[in-house]
Amino acid sequence: MFGSIGFSEIMVLFVIALLIFGPRKLPEIARSVGQAMREFKKAGEEVSRSLEEPVDEIRERIQNIEYDEERQWRS
Repeated sequence: MFGSIGFSEIMVLFVIALLIFGPRKLPEIARSVGQAMREFKKAGEEVSRSLEEPVDEIRERIQNIEYDEERQWRS
C-alpha cells in the first residue's frame, strides 16, 4: 500500500510540507527526519545483533554436544 508512492504523490507531499512549514524550516525538518531514521536503523541493527549472539552460542553448544556424542560412539 505505502510502497507504491509515485513521483507525483511525493511532489504533492513536498508542496504541502512547503506550504505548512515554509522554505526556511523545511531543510531543518528534513535533517531531523534523516537523523531519526538513521538512529532507528542503528537501534534495529543493535537489537538484531543482541539476538544473534545468544543463538550463535546455543548453536555452538549443540554442535559440541553432537561432536562429543559422536566421539563416544566411535570409542
